[in-house]
Parts: sequence; structure tokens; C-alpha cells
Amino acid sequence: MKILLRDVPPRAAWTLEQAGIHPLLARLYAARGVVGRDELDDGLQRLLPPGGLKGAQEAAVLLADAIAAQRRLCIVADYDCDGATACAVGLRGLRLLGARNVDYLVPDRVADGYGLTPSIAQRVKDTGADMLITVDNGIASVDGVAAANALGLQVLVTDHHLPGPQLPDAAVIVNPNQPGCAFESKSIAGVGVMFYVLLALRAELRSRGAFDAASQPKLDALLPLVALGTVADVVKLDPNNRRLVAQGLRRVRAGALPCGLAALFSAAGRKSQVATTFDFGFALGPRINAAGRLADMRLGIECLLTDDAARGTELAATLDGINRERQGLEGEMREQALEIAEALFEEGEEPPPALCVFDPDFHEGVVGIVASRLKDRFHRPTFVFAASQAPGREHELKGSGRSIPGFHLRDALDLVAKRHPGVLLRFGGHAMAAGCTIAEEHLDTFEQALAAVAQEWLDAATLMRRLHTDGPLAPEYRRPELVDTLHEQVWGQGFAPPVFSEEMEVLSQRLVGERHLAVKLRHQGQPVDGIWFGRTDPLPAKARIAFRLEADEWQGTRRVRFLIEGMETA
Repeated sequence: MKILLRDVPPRAAWTLEQAGIHPLLARLYAARGVVGRDELDDGLQRLLPPGGLKGAQEAAVLLADAIAAQRRLCIVADYDCDGATACAVGLRGLRLLGARNVDYLVPDRVADGYGLTPSIAQRVKDTGADMLITVDNGIASVDGVAAANALGLQVLVTDHHLPGPQLPDAAVIVNPNQPGCAFESKSIAGVGVMFYVLLALRAELRSRGAFDAASQPKLDALLPLVALGTVADVVKLDPNNRRLVAQGLRRVRAGALPCGLAALFSAAGRKSQVATTFDFGFALGPRINAAGRLADMRLGIECLLTDDAARGTELAATLDGINRERQGLEGEMREQALEIAEALFEEGEEPPPALCVFDPDFHEGVVGIVASRLKDRFHRPTFVFAASQAPGREHELKGSGRSIPGFHLRDALDLVAKRHPGVLLRFGGHAMAAGCTIAEEHLDTFEQALAAVAQEWLDAATLMRRLHTDGPLAPEYRRPELVDTLHEQVWGQGFAPPVFSEEMEVLSQRLVGERHLAVKLRHQGQPVDGIWFGRTDPLPAKARIAFRLEADEWQGTRRVRFLIEGMETA
């Protein structure tokens, strides 16, 4: 591992400090590209206007006409947290804005696969719906939209994924990544796109005299769900996404959140009054995702939709139980996948440029998490495959991939598809995460093709694990109150949480729970406790250590503890 220091433009840091920002925060923000205090203004009035999002105005007209005619609307969701929150935001928002006949449908991960398929279109038609609205999917559903059109359904696609060479023939498409869209926030999540469609719809209804600015429905009640889906989908937290998340967090901390979301905080052992992006990404998001991976995402969506506190508590407890089951299954699969991956190269050798792992016993609902764990362990683009459980598709493998900086996974799949026509039956995704389906007989071909692309695209510098840090931590900042201040900020993908680094003496170390290394370090002349989760190898007497900060409570006293992220020998 190479520990690197983020560059801190001195003028930007000085400008922020002069504007009243705490000196440590000023340094952290400047290192993340912030040059002025106005960029930190998270007021709703600073959000990008919906008019800049291609298709949003047309979608608003479409939906306003449908509401006026009392047409039946059906949302087709996706089975991850972004899709679940987008569905809940769509349903709650449309009902707030006057839709009386709106329902939803979630594809089954096993039986239906991903996105809007012809069979899903038929199921929507069978509900009696007149309009089909996709959330967090649909941009690649050319056949599904064609089938819906043939059934007489009007189709509105809302999505944020990258489009393929052909766009679906929907009545309207709202997607910042479609050709010709100038919307600045290309990283907006699926739930954010749906929220923007609702903002446009409210403006359209206002122009039609349905209400005025004073009496219009308050869509800001949806922001806690927008924030959860945005963080859980690990999209880049550009300024607009940071504002959406900050606004959602503010309402959660004030107690203005759906009762199901409040119940999820309790089930996860977290306090909503001091909610952080970490809670969204590592506590609530996984519990929602677990339903889509192992059970039925309707459980997750109903938890986000209910206004009955008792029902919310019941659903949150169910989701918590499913997540525990997911954790157990993931642990078994991770150990198995690790053995398979380690067998691909000799001890002491570098891993291959890309990893592909498959076992007939793997569960397709957990392959993405396991791929992420292997990617973290080996610092290589990684695909993990499981046998499809869909009837009639037993010979297909469904793979989920995770990547490293410098290797665009979806583009890599596109190149594999062009070089080996017919190997990829379906694929899609982003730079850092993607999925695909192949025939089992083509696994070796896929593995070799992906490795070839990785060999071409990745050099030694990219393949070396790098940890970007914020340099030394001044001893006066080693205070629980300051740790709380740091945790209150909006950190995430593309706006990394603070990690500090400096050379320290290791005073003592011991294993705890057989899996974690507890250490006592000498930091700036004073002893500080630290822990390295998942590390069992001892540290040298002196090392350059990268660490995050945690406010730990021990015997009624709060103290700062270092959470170790990496190490370089001094």
C-alpha cells in the first residue's frame, strides 16, 4: 500500500477559513475541491432546477394529464435500496400531488432478472394500469418498453444508468446520462431523478391552477428517503447530491422522517437524532438491500411506505432478520470465494489483473457484496458468478462485478461484448459496479477476455493500492466534540470522509475477538487507543499509519479512538 497526501490548495483553505469555516474543516474541504463557502450552502434554493433535466418537463405534462384523467399508474421498481427508495418517493409524491390510482410492482431477482422485461410489462397490464413508470431502471429495457407499448401502456422511463447504443421507445425518458441532456449532476441517483420529476410535476400542476405556492404539497418530506437512496447507491456526492443528502439528514435528525425509517434506525441500533451518511450506507441501506437479495423487496418498500408505527417496527424487525441471514451467507461465500481466488496465483505472486470467481453453490443475491470484498482484498477488478435460479435458465450464470479506480467496468464489458459476440447475454452498470449474464460454457472465455482488457488498461501504478489521506492530525483536534462535528458533515463517494496519516510509535498490540488488532499508539507524544478491524498481523514498532476518528465511550467518559485504515513501514 502507498499512503498519499491530498493536495490542499492554500488559497482555497484560507478563503474558507476567512469565511468562518473551522480551520480543520476548511483544510478538508479545500482538499476535496471546494473553493468557496457558497459551495457548502446546502439550502434547497441552491438545488439545480428541474428544467435542466431533459425529459422532466415532458414527464410532468404526461403525469399531470394522467392525474387529471384519473388514469391508473404503476411504478416498476428495482430490487436495491436506490430502487426501493425511488419507488417509495414516487408513490408518496404522486399521492401527495393528487394521484389516486397509483401502485407498484417489483421484479423478482430470480424469476424476472433486472429491469423492465416483456413479462413484467404483461404483469403491469394485468393490474389494469394505463401508464407504466420505471424508477432506477428502464434505460436498457428496449424489448420491455416495446412490449409495454404493444400492450397499450404509456411508458415513462426514469433512470440514471448509462444508456446502451439504442434507447427504448418510451413516451418520455428522464435520465441525466441520455444523449442531449445538459443536467450538471450526472451522478444523481435513481431516487434523485424521481424526486426531480415530482418537482417538475408540482410546478406543472401549479401552472394549471391546482394549487399556489403557499398551498402546494411539501415535497421536502420525501428528502430523508432521497438521502438514503443516494448514499446507499454509492453515487458520487457532487454538490447537488450533497445538498439532497444534507437536507435529508437535517430532517432525520429533527425527527421528521417516515415511521418505517425511524424503526430501521432502532432495529440497526442507531440513533436518528445523530444520523450520519455512515448510518445510511452501512446500517439502513444493507437492511433494505437484504430484502431484494434474499427475500422480496416489497418488504423494504412497504417499510418505507407505511405510516403505521407498529407496522413499521414489525417490518424493520423482519428486514433486520433477513440482513442477519444475509451476513451469515455472505461470510460463508466470502471464505469460499477467497479460497478460489487465492488458488488463481502462487503465494508471493501478484494476483492476475482481473479476478473471476464461480462456484455452483453461490447465491446470486450476494455475489455483488462478495465481489466487493474480494476487490478490497486484492485490489483488482472482480466478478463473482452464481448459477441462475430462474426456471429454464439453469445453464446461465449471473455475475456481479466491482472495480478499482482507473478501470471503467461497464466500458470493459462493452469491449468484451464487441470482441466476443454472443458471450454476454446481458450486461449493464457503472464505472465501479456492473453486472452481466453469460452461459456457463462461456465462463472461461469471459474470464480470459476480461483479463485481456485489464492487462491493456491497467498499469503497475493503477494496480498498486493507494490510500489518499489528509495528513497529520494536530493534537488539539483530538477531541470528541470535533469528531462529532466531522461526523455531522456529508461524506461519501467522491467526497471522501477524512482519513489522517502520520508516523507513530506502536506501544502495545493485542488481538481482540481473534479477528481484530487493538493497539496503543503514541500520537504527538500522547498515548491513544486504536483498532484495525480485520487485521491479525502485528504492526512494526514504528509505522506510518492512516486512520479515521471515532468518539468512543468507556466507563462514562468519551474519548477519541483511531480506526486504522492502512499502514506503511516507517
